[in-house]
Order: sequence, then C-alpha cells, then structure tokens
Amino acid sequence: MARTWTCVGLRWTDSGPVLRWGGGRRSALGWGRRVAFRVVDGGERRCLGARGHGCPVRAVVAGRSTGGRCEECARLERAHSVAADTVADDPRPYHVYLAWFGPGMTKVGITAVERGSARLLEQGAVCFSWLGAGPLMAARRTEELLRAALGVPDRIPYAEKRAVRAALPATEAERAAEPAELHARAVALPGWPESLAPEPFRPVDHVRAFGLAAAPPAVAEVTELVPGGAVSGELVAAAGPDLHVATGGGRVVVLDIRLMTGWDLVSAGGDELSVPVRELRGAPAHEQGGLF
Repeated sequence: MARTWTCVGLRWTDSGPVLRWGGGRRSALGWGRRVAFRVVDGGERRCLGARGHGCPVRAVVAGRSTGGRCEECARLERAHSVAADTVADDPRPYHVYLAWFGPGMTKVGITAVERGSARLLEQGAVCFSWLGAGPLMAARRTEELLRAALGVPDRIPYAEKRAVRAALPATEAERAAEPAELHARAVALPGWPESLAPEPFRPVDHVRAFGLAAAPPAVAEVTELVPGGAVSGELVAAAGPDLHVATGGGRVVVLDIRLMTGWDLVSAGGDELSVPVRELRGAPAHEQGGLF
C-alpha cells in the first residue's frame, strides 16, 4: 500500500522553502527538484485544526479554501494573531516594513524583530526594506499612519502578486526604486510615535532567493486539488506559498501550497497535471502543445 502524506504547510528557512508534513516530517525544496503527488482517490480534505491542535470534528473543508480550516478553527487560529490585530500586549520589539511585489504594488506591515525576514519570504515580497523598530503598539500606529497618509495598503491579494511576477524589472536597482521613494515619503511624515526608531532604506531583494531570475514565466495557476488529481513536474521557483512547477511541455504552473493542506497525498510518476487550472491574469502568451 502506498505511503500517505498529509501536507500541513510550507516554511521558509535560510536555505530555502521546506514542505511540512503531518507527523513532523519535512521536505527541503530546491530548484530542479521533482514535485510529484496525487490526491488519494475518493478522499476528502480535512480541517488543519488550530494553534497546533487537530480539529475536534475533522471537518471537511472546501478545495478552493487557502485557509484550510473550518470556521471554528479559523476563528481560534486568529484569536492570537498579531496580523489580525487581536494581540495588544506582546512585549517583543516589532519591525515596520515596506514590501514590494511588482510595479505599483507596495504594502506596509509589521513583524516581530526576532523573526528577521521570514515574514517577507512567506508573503512573496520581491523587495523590502525596514522602516523602523519599536514596541508593538508604536509599530501599529506607524502602520496606520502610512495607510492613512500615503494610501499604502496592508494587504495585497496573492492573485495580484502572481500576475506581475512574469514581468518584473530586470535589475535590483529598478526593483528598489518604488519602495525607496515610498520610504523617503514615509520617514518624512509628521506624527511618528517617539518610541519607534526609524531605520534607513536598505533594500533586500528576493529574486534570487525565489529562483525567479532564471525561471520561465508562469502562465497558469492551480485553482484547487480534487480526489484522484495529480501534479507532477520540476520545481523552477517559489515565492511565498507558491511553487512554480514546470509541467509537460515546459508549461509553468503555480501551485499555492495552502491548497495542498488537509489532503491525503501519495507519490506520483510521469508528467501529469490533472487538477483544475486557470490562466494567470497578464501571463505571457503560450503556444498550446498538448492537453493544456
């Protein structure tokens, strides 16, 4: 009987992305590595649970859900989330950052100083710079100041991030230009909390870390997994939760790891893509050479 694996997410480390599986198993990912799995036929996608605990009812969740949790577990997971603004008494210092994902697409956010750049890798930020560091509430006030005064959002949908990855500027200097201009405007704003220490603009570029410099552009994305469906191909890049997989004929498809969680998976062979996909908005033209 084939060994069954259950994906519980992806984590970025200093050496690259790592898939996490139920039972504590991990799989380090690298460019050129084969990605090949099939969803167990007849299976159902089950809730991930919350805060390290399994879902008490093992609820079935929708295939297109990127959260991978039932309503109750999702509520519990966010009950202690800094991002959801439900925590006010965290004593740790926090960074405020500007993250750039492509032309006209910069967001402001906060992350614990101890986490370093992990949060930016998880979000798929192509380039980022710190704005300042200080107590949590000062970081929150600064984040709100930028949203109100400069119109910088604190969230950007992943669909929009994917749509611009195939046409990023060629050089680090070009990619840093927009966040540099916003950084200058941000630090010049009146009303910064006194307890938040501003930091100079020092751009960090993730194009090489994501493998995007040498990867063919993605042209489509997986919309959901289905029982019996398979994904197989060569990993050519990754950004945030997205794996860029070259399938049959060299067609690169984006697989959001968050769609994998909760499914029972087995290994697969060949070059197969038998799950629902859709063309990426703004993707380059692709000459059809087969089934897809």
